[in-house]
Amino acid sequence: MKALRFHETGEPGDVLTVEEVPEPTAGPGQLLVSVRAAPASFPDVLLCRGQYQVSPPLPMTPGLELCGTVTAVGDGVTRFAPGDRVIGNPTPLGGAFAERAILEEANAFAAPESLGDAEASALGIGYQTGWFALHRRARLREGETLLVHAAAGGVGSAAVQLGKAAGATVIGVVGGASKARHCRDLGADLVIDRQREDFIPAVKEFTGGRGADVVFDPVGGDAYAGSTKCVAFEGRILVIGFAGGTIPTPGLNHVLIKNYSIIGLHWGLYLRHDPDAIVECHRRLTALADAGAITPLVTERLSLADTADGVQRLAVGGTSGRIVCEPPATTRSTP
Repeated sequence: MKALRFHETGEPGDVLTVEEVPEPTAGPGQLLVSVRAAPASFPDVLLCRGQYQVSPPLPMTPGLELCGTVTAVGDGVTRFAPGDRVIGNPTPLGGAFAERAILEEANAFAAPESLGDAEASALGIGYQTGWFALHRRARLREGETLLVHAAAGGVGSAAVQLGKAAGATVIGVVGGASKARHCRDLGADLVIDRQREDFIPAVKEFTGGRGADVVFDPVGGDAYAGSTKCVAFEGRILVIGFAGGTIPTPGLNHVLIKNYSIIGLHWGLYLRHDPDAIVECHRRLTALADAGAITPLVTERLSLADTADGVQRLAVGGTSGRIVCEPPATTRSTP
């Protein structure tokens, strides 16, 4: 079968190549899945660069989530059978950018019938991250104001939709006119193009000086620093990641001055500490998708051969929404 792999670390566009590799087999408790769609995410960039929090052995195939059809099951599998359409996270780490992949049964879920393959593949990590961040960590309430950085990106676009579904007023910060259009289409109440204006006074003006009750920050750096200047009294800043490349060093005296909270979110920890919460989150996300309240923003569908270029553009901030690898596909399409 064909897979996208790298043998040494570096920029994705330089190190990723399509190769013939042995087909995997399902062991006990595992599913062999024919991959129909696999979205790219920033951790794929970090894996290629050797900057991810774990360093898997090389060569490796990136791709952390997928939608596919079960083709075989290992001993002990009871929840799925060949022919089922599923979403989930391949094992070991990565592996979705290939024609076939292995899922642990515990990490697989029924794909929502209301979503196509590409959209269903993107319902996992990004929307689970948004759900846990907004509802479990920040306790977002109806009527509150939510500020989302990188609001046209994979995780940010999920936060915009989930915030609207929760009854919040959503402000999206993006970089560029095309991303601003995507953010408006997602339903944001105010879209701020940081390339054209400073988001701090814009947030203050929009909220009548109060500021944002919850800040969703997957960027870090200047985005975090600015957020501390426009977060509301008793607001909550969610630290999701550092796509901007700079890890902030917060001044805790400022936290005392404004009475706001800094809250971290690492979705993967729930897999170990509270797996039942992952199952419940998937149930809630499926219900929202079925109701039409959320639909992952898929902006590009790429063949396996084109995915290296897509991951490279993701690395430098040149994409919006989710770019999705479709291994059987041979051409690129942009909706």
